[in-house]
Amino acid sequence: MKAFVVEEYGKDGVSAADVPEPAVGDRDVLVRVSATSINPLDKMVRNGEFKQLLKYKAPFVLGHDVAGVVTRVGSAVRDFKAGDEVFARPRDLRIGGFAEFIAIDQDDVAPKPESLTLEEAAAVPLVALAAWQILVDRARVKPGQKVLIHAGAGGLGSTVIQLAKHLGATVATTANSRSEELVRSLGADVVIDYTKEDFSKLLSGYDVVLDSLGGANLEKSLTVLKPGGLAVGVAGPPDAGFAKQLGAPSFMGVVMNLLSRKIRKQAKKLGVRYQFFFMQANGSQLRKLGALYDGGQLRPVIDRVFPFDRTLEAMAHVEQGRTKAGKVVVSTASDIH
Repeated sequence: MKAFVVEEYGKDGVSAADVPEPAVGDRDVLVRVSATSINPLDKMVRNGEFKQLLKYKAPFVLGHDVAGVVTRVGSAVRDFKAGDEVFARPRDLRIGGFAEFIAIDQDDVAPKPESLTLEEAAAVPLVALAAWQILVDRARVKPGQKVLIHAGAGGLGSTVIQLAKHLGATVATTANSRSEELVRSLGADVVIDYTKEDFSKLLSGYDVVLDSLGGANLEKSLTVLKPGGLAVGVAGPPDAGFAKQLGAPSFMGVVMNLLSRKIRKQAKKLGVRYQFFFMQANGSQLRKLGALYDGGQLRPVIDRVFPFDRTLEAMAHVEQGRTKAGKVVVSTASDIH
């Protein structure tokens, strides 16, 4: 089958290749991939940023999002059958959405939301799971709380805004003037144009901040939190909780804590908390999220769709910051131009 494979870590490490179709284990669902989407995580894995913790063996197929049709199931699979339309974020070390077929553990798969096309569904799994795990599992956002979401027009930000609003929060976001109309339509109550204004001078008393930029932006984000508030970083620096989540040896937790020592120290001084976030595959959460898409509480935001043979171009489009809003999708349908 055709696939886009990491031959070696680095910027030019991905290439098109013919690889064997994946083997199907007892608990696996074999999916013919209809569409996938590009995530910043693809670049990070390609560049080997997590190679101490996520030990992929090259060559391996890249791609963290999948929507497609089940063609075969393992002997222990009960909830899926050939012909089912599904979507998934396959678990770490079993990714591979940039291919014609992928075998996915049944626990990571959910029925595709009926209201979404396969291309729309491919834009959803990673960002929707991240939004749910940040707002519901980590921050336990309640009605009336205040949430600041940086880069609200992005794939993750646009999803988190909608879910935070659904959970009853007051939502602030940073965006540029081009995206203001979009982020307001998704539910943002306060929109700060980061090209003209400093959010840290305008906002205070927030319960949760989601930072996807890191560095100085993360440091400033701590100052808008109320005492006990939580800053969640998806761009790093990582902490010991990340190493523990991935089952890494304890010394890696020490290393991660050193990397995040400065920001955690700043947080403590301000009486707030910082946590690094790395999402996990979860089919049952995807079912709940699917119901929210079907109920109209959430909608995917898609920048553009590339054909499968232009997957590398789609990655470059994201990497070069050419995405105007939402996600870039890659479709195997032959009628995409």
